[in-house]
Amino acid sequence: MKVDIWSDTRCPFCFIGKKNFEKALRKFVQNDQVEVNWHSFQLDPNMKTDLSKNHYEYLSEIKGFPMPQIMQMHENLIQTGKNAGIDFNFDEVKVSNSFKSQMLVQFAKEKGKANEMEELLFEAYFISGKDIDDVAVLCEIGEKLGFTEEEIQKAVESPHLANLVNQDISVANSMGIRGVPFFVFNEKYGVSGAQPTDLFSEVLEKSWTEFSENNSKINIINEGDSCEIDGNC
Repeated sequence: MKVDIWSDTRCPFCFIGKKNFEKALRKFVQNDQVEVNWHSFQLDPNMKTDLSKNHYEYLSEIKGFPMPQIMQMHENLIQTGKNAGIDFNFDEVKVSNSFKSQMLVQFAKEKGKANEMEELLFEAYFISGKDIDDVAVLCEIGEKLGFTEEEIQKAVESPHLANLVNQDISVANSMGIRGVPFFVFNEKYGVSGAQPTDLFSEVLEKSWTEFSENNSKINIINEGDSCEIDGNC
């Protein structure tokens, strides 16, 4: 059984959704028969990396809200993260374009380590305050999974991997995906947003019982918290 996940490495709800989905997957009896496929998405492909701004300043500019309001809006998000086992460190988040990090996910995917790479990139961006547009940072992350500096440098310059990122984004657009995370179970059931673990468990069970069925239409189970391409999180 397949689960396809569209995600942006700079989306906090993608990190939360990953944690909640993994909790459900660990409890799922047939988890060894579930293939998880990570797909690239960019919430703001035109965003320029700017280390002079922090996360709150960036959001204040694109949303047009004052800084205190932006910071207050993050209070619930921080608590939701804690409930999922994440200690968000938004004070240190660097305003970084995510395309190179998505290329790194595609590279890791070809090596069977996409899930581990997603986790490390989320941790680097949201907890350690790393610039995920910096090749040196990406090399440090890749080395944790056994990749060499040379491999990572080639990966972030690869037209092939860049094309794979763009293909994933194109598929998402064709499916009408406007926000992430977005989970598709067996090419049939779509789950939008960082849903609770119980809902992921329910959809896993439902999808498994219908594993032999073939239906090209994606039925949206529920819409939860997500980040959208207009900058709303």
